[in-house]
Amino acid sequence: MTHRLNAAELIGLVLDEGSWSSWDVPPVRSGLSEEYAAELAAAAAKSGVDESVLSGEGLMHGRRVAVVVGEFGFLAGSIGRASADRLVAAIERATSEGLPLLAAPVSGGTRMQEGTPAFVQMVRISAAVAAHKAAGLPYLVYLRHPTTGGVMASWGSLGHVTVAEPGALVGFLGPRVYSALYGKEFPADVQTSENLYARGIIDAVVPPEEIAGILDRALTILLAPRHGIKPVPAPVPLTPLPDVETWDAVTRSRRPDRPGVRRLLKYAATDVVPLNGTGQGEHDPGLLIALVRFGEAPCVFLGQDRRGQTADHPMGPEALREARRGMRLASELGLPLVTVIDTQGAALSPEAENGGLAGEIARSLADLVTLDAPTLCLMLGEGNGGGALAFLPADRVVAAQHAWLSPLPPEGASAIVHRDLDHAPEMARQQRVRALDLAELGIVDRIVAELPDAADEPEAFCQRVGSVLEHELAALLEAGPGSPADRAARYI
Repeated sequence: MTHRLNAAELIGLVLDEGSWSSWDVPPVRSGLSEEYAAELAAAAAKSGVDESVLSGEGLMHGRRVAVVVGEFGFLAGSIGRASADRLVAAIERATSEGLPLLAAPVSGGTRMQEGTPAFVQMVRISAAVAAHKAAGLPYLVYLRHPTTGGVMASWGSLGHVTVAEPGALVGFLGPRVYSALYGKEFPADVQTSENLYARGIIDAVVPPEEIAGILDRALTILLAPRHGIKPVPAPVPLTPLPDVETWDAVTRSRRPDRPGVRRLLKYAATDVVPLNGTGQGEHDPGLLIALVRFGEAPCVFLGQDRRGQTADHPMGPEALREARRGMRLASELGLPLVTVIDTQGAALSPEAENGGLAGEIARSLADLVTLDAPTLCLMLGEGNGGGALAFLPADRVVAAQHAWLSPLPPEGASAIVHRDLDHAPEMARQQRVRALDLAELGIVDRIVAELPDAADEPEAFCQRVGSVLEHELAALLEAGPGSPADRAARYI
């Protein structure tokens, strides 16, 4: 059987040696029955702690952090009034001292011996976490085995980044309660960390020994300086750029060996922490969401992933809901948002209609136009239809030379106007889809040259794009977010 770490062991593993300092004061209890008082005393003797939560601070890779950790050995990690008081006090202290907060819950949920007065503490705990996040401070969660009930439904599910222990039982309803209520066993493969990851509810499944490294990488991005960044100079744009014929640009953008977002991050990013899904049970392989730094400039990164979009699984409404999670993260954390357009088009299917695709496009457009964080759009390749447009509104728009944007694939426009596909090149020219055309219209601010084509020089091209993104992000961080009116004005 796998050994599960107790609170002290996890603290010792994650924090720098000798840096832990407890914030806890002895719990205040009154009006207890003799039976419950005896249970508490036995729990303290068994676990070696005085409550189901430990709080304090320490150093992690030399960085000061606040920590709240559950202790399952104390009455199955259940949350009563005293442990809720300790949690709230620690969260509020982390907020007032401007510290990132690391949470490692493990619990069977609300303490039944205290009933409803313990149950309603979920409200106070959630409110404290919300205030911490509203202050722009990171809240990172590591779910341990088991985390269920009111703990999972409050401080366990509010992280900016949430990862879980391998093989952990993680969910709302405890399997024993389900079995007692319904007379049958709960499916064993549902409330697992691996299943939650597959369904886009958590960001990763990580063993305890890797937690410190991942948290440090995340905080390196989340706590990166917002001002005074001195990026390397952006590549000097070629003037004029070669006037590649429109249909040639379209066909070049469709080359299967053209670099997409994954190679962009591989060759151009300083740090990458992948995220996963909406956090609400949806995930689309057509979208890559991550915390990223280009040079010293941090951002939330939302990239349409050409590798994840196939004929059998084009980008669906789930990808837009996942993107909107990234928009919320950028707003909460005060980070710039980078969106990347590279799509053959959103799904045209009954499933996409049932999933509310049109509404998600509209909400994405509205969210981007009004987002209270700096925004940067990169047109990297194909830009078909509303699924591409949903990523476009931004304070600055950068485009690869052969990128393009069109209401439909040119073949679709040809079918509508000419009732055939033969006029696709002509329609592409007439519709002014190229990055060069969009720059003339004021929709694109900067074009990154392809020498002669991104697919022929993937590493050099991606590094060139990365330098431009770093340069633009540094300027956006200094300037702050644009107004909705300014963002919309470029389309007049």
